[in-house]
Amino acid sequence: MAALLLPTTVHADPAPAPPIPPLPTDLLSESFTGTPAVKQPIAHPTIPSHPYLSANGTSSMHDDAYASDAYTVSGPLGRDLQVRSASYGVSECATMGFDAGHRIVGLCGGAQGFTMRLIDPTTLAQIASLDMPARDLTSGANPLSDLCGGTYFYLDRHHHAYVLTTGNQLWEVTIGATALSHTKTYAPTIPDGDCMIATMPDWKGRIFFATKGGRVGTIDPATGASKLRTFPGEAIFNSMATDETGAVYIVTDHRLLALAADRSGMPQVRWAAPYDRGTRQKPGQLSQGSGTTPTLIGKDLVAITDNAEPRMNVLFYKRDGNPKNRLICKAPVFGAGASATENSLVAAGRSVIVENNYGYEGPQSTIGGRTTSPGVARVVLDGTRCRVAWTSPVTAPTSVPKVSLGNGLVYVYAKKASTLLDDSWYFTAIDVRTGRTQWQQRTGNGIQWNNHYASIYLGPDGAAYMPTMAGLVRFADG
Repeated sequence: MAALLLPTTVHADPAPAPPIPPLPTDLLSESFTGTPAVKQPIAHPTIPSHPYLSANGTSSMHDDAYASDAYTVSGPLGRDLQVRSASYGVSECATMGFDAGHRIVGLCGGAQGFTMRLIDPTTLAQIASLDMPARDLTSGANPLSDLCGGTYFYLDRHHHAYVLTTGNQLWEVTIGATALSHTKTYAPTIPDGDCMIATMPDWKGRIFFATKGGRVGTIDPATGASKLRTFPGEAIFNSMATDETGAVYIVTDHRLLALAADRSGMPQVRWAAPYDRGTRQKPGQLSQGSGTTPTLIGKDLVAITDNAEPRMNVLFYKRDGNPKNRLICKAPVFGAGASATENSLVAAGRSVIVENNYGYEGPQSTIGGRTTSPGVARVVLDGTRCRVAWTSPVTAPTSVPKVSLGNGLVYVYAKKASTLLDDSWYFTAIDVRTGRTQWQQRTGNGIQWNNHYASIYLGPDGAAYMPTMAGLVRFADG
């Protein structure tokens, strides 16, 4: 049931955040390479405006209800690129949105737990913060890979964030001018040993949530009443997408599900599509299954990856029609025995961009000149045939890529194999049409610049943001 609480707030520290600390070895690599891009917009099917989310491009980690990871705004072109960073301690704002004033609302995690932050989008100064429930450090879970609470939230149109916590609660947080206030708590009954990891409203405003233990539930936001359905033997490690038909799309470690709530609120299966989950949990994966949130394209498509061997496949499905022909096509990507992704596909027209995360098993995988398996690829759907349009040799260990439909660039966060003294990270722009690397901007050298599964974001003004393990970096054309 929902419980009303007295507002609790922490007001802003007016002092600007210090920059992420550099290292002297930054001088061993070039700061900027490549050439500025020229805008070449990408045509993309219209993404409808969700009545219970903030504007497309601002509401969640994956930008919108369709989880497109695509922005209509033009991001940085690389012209006199201005780079600013801010350190918030050992705290990574992996999930962010933008409120009606275009300020950053971030859910920032560290070893002890999570903090909501309201951040100035230009200076990166913290305006306000709100501590969330702490982690249970006695559980034995690795805080670097534990998804329980603190991974996903969404923003609505009325200055509220809906945030999952480590205590299996959903908090409503009101975003004020200079404060964040915890104003309501929803506490569905979750069995011991399980935890909530993802949430999103359907088109009628009913709040869906998913648990790591393969459960999907709903919450009535007016009453707090909840329903819970279990999918035995399955687990969930990613977020969800929703469309105007009332469907909510979720990937378990066995299959893709299209769900909808019945009149009582109980999730019902509209259709299900098993996929090849492979034979093992690959290095770079959080489970033996797909690492992608479902990506919706137009009114008819949904795309995910599988976990097949010897190569992972990108899969396109029909969202409606004859269930016997649900799978349209699939295309293998990256090298044999070295392909996996734990990040969402990025939609660009009738195509998706996929990033290879094979080999990332934590920050240690990119220390001392090491890095992970290379590859960023674009897969195009031509009628009923999938084809790999290009594969870039760029290595992006764990970034959630984003595409700017406004300029035709896809942004990833790259790390080259280098030397013991050069662990440099690069914000990288790739031409969507050709796969050519347009430019790279170094952020810095060392573990503090590792993004560790955090998503890239584009703000409403076109600035780009890259959270790292020590703070946040902003990129904007001069």
